[in-house]
Amino acid sequence: MAEVTAKMVQELREKTGAGMMDCKRALTAAGGDMNAAIENLRKSGIAKAEKKVGRATNQGKVLTALAADKGAIVEILCETDFAAKTDKFVNFVKSVAEETLKLAGEGDKSAEINEKEKANLTDKIATIGENMQIRRALKWDASEAGSKFVSYHHMDGRVSVLVEVAGEDDPVILNDICLHIAAFNPKYVASKDVPAEVIAKEKEIAAAADPKLANKPAEMLEKILGGKIRKFFTEVCMMDQPWVKDDKTTLAKLRPNCRVLRFVRWEVGEEL
Repeated sequence: MAEVTAKMVQELREKTGAGMMDCKRALTAAGGDMNAAIENLRKSGIAKAEKKVGRATNQGKVLTALAADKGAIVEILCETDFAAKTDKFVNFVKSVAEETLKLAGEGDKSAEINEKEKANLTDKIATIGENMQIRRALKWDASEAGSKFVSYHHMDGRVSVLVEVAGEDDPVILNDICLHIAAFNPKYVASKDVPAEVIAKEKEIAAAADPKLANKPAEMLEKILGGKIRKFFTEVCMMDQPWVKDDKTTLAKLRPNCRVLRFVRWEVGEEL
């Protein structure tokens, strides 16, 4: 049996990311055979990961990956904020975002990336020591020529934003758009994007909330409710919300040629 040296233990640790004692035990069990030790650690990692599956995951990161004509955003959860801040976890989230960016087509890539990263996720659960899950992943391809993707990570990825924009190149404004979305959490880009049924429901709620409107003539009532809907748009539509850097204006007024094509704002652990 070959002697297990500190150098061998360190080499195995660098190759696998496992703890020093786990590496020493694996090498000892393998009689100093490096490849067998790696296999032992993988088997041990799978067993450990299976034991952690039922443990709650409500911490983690949302990070993005960008290219000239595409963008991706992923959320990966773990058990503690401490683990979420480690380089191993952050680098794993970044790598999954990059792999999502490489997938063909666009849209929800959660199932596809989970299948692709299954073995890698198991290894990370074993080395980081916490239950983890790739909760969701999204990839977009450019929806029109010349558009670009920008992103922003608030609180080191507790909240992250992915935006597709056209007609604007100023990096300051593009960053501010991301800041605005992170801060104000709009539901729609502009009023034209609000579904008719949502508007109808808001009118119904507004009419029921004010008893004085009950006996108003239909024409007057519609005018009053129209004003309430315009106010509603300033609350939920990004282009109509008070601008993050100047609440006396809006992005629509500040940059009329800027077109926000679409955006997502994800927060760790939020209800879907």
